[in-house]
Amino acid sequence: MKIALVDSGLGLLAAAAAVRRLRPDADLVLSTDPDGMPWGPRTPDGVADRAVAAAEAAAAHRPDALIVACNTASVHALPVLRARLEPDLPVIGTVPAIKPAAAGGGPVAIWATPATTGSPYQRGLINDFASGVEVAEVPCPGLAEAVEQADEAAIEKAIAAAAALTPTDVRAVVMGCTHYELLEDLIREALQQPDLPPLVLHGSADAVAAQALRRINERPAPSSTASGSVTVLLSGREGALPATALTYAEGRLLAAVSPTP
Repeated sequence: MKIALVDSGLGLLAAAAAVRRLRPDADLVLSTDPDGMPWGPRTPDGVADRAVAAAEAAAAHRPDALIVACNTASVHALPVLRARLEPDLPVIGTVPAIKPAAAGGGPVAIWATPATTGSPYQRGLINDFASGVEVAEVPCPGLAEAVEQADEAAIEKAIAAAAALTPTDVRAVVMGCTHYELLEDLIREALQQPDLPPLVLHGSADAVAAQALRRINERPAPSSTASGSVTVLLSGREGALPATALTYAEGRLLAAVSPTP
């Protein structure tokens, strides 16, 4: 079994690690785009063009499924990717986990990039899945970029700025950018109020990984032999995980079988 994942950079680590935990025997193809990152500030057509190029590079390795491990690319490129690649290659997008977060009743905060915050796409998800629930949309300028650079000071500053915009009574936080899922402990520490129950953070990685297996009629087998390989593509060129990936537990998990820089 081979699963490919596409993102501009380190945002795919969370979903890739989730696949690895479900199926340690699965081969992974991680297709990133260092030549074109970040995708967020690009036009919708620009995002789609870069995502298609990264996906086609991954598809050349003949995976069984492809995960678009990026919220922005899922918004702007999913239709064209499915038109190009399906039904031969199932394509799984990433949707912010607003529905399960709202199921808890709220209040809910959605942390997302400035481009996504307040967008018709995100507002549509709120209307569809969080009607009647108090929702705060929180922009997180610079946070994804800081994660990409593994810049601890910039990460701390961006989290503090977003935390200051987040109502103190929120009971759940939706991480509306895959990069943020690498920072769960830091985000929880910044937001947890001492007199309130434990804050629940909702990412998409586990659900996306499970959906990829379902699409190819495979089941989780977390106790299987850890025999899966990792192939890293850097704007189409075979390479290795960047050193910054090792800052995160998910990156260290994958680096054990990744090519050496």
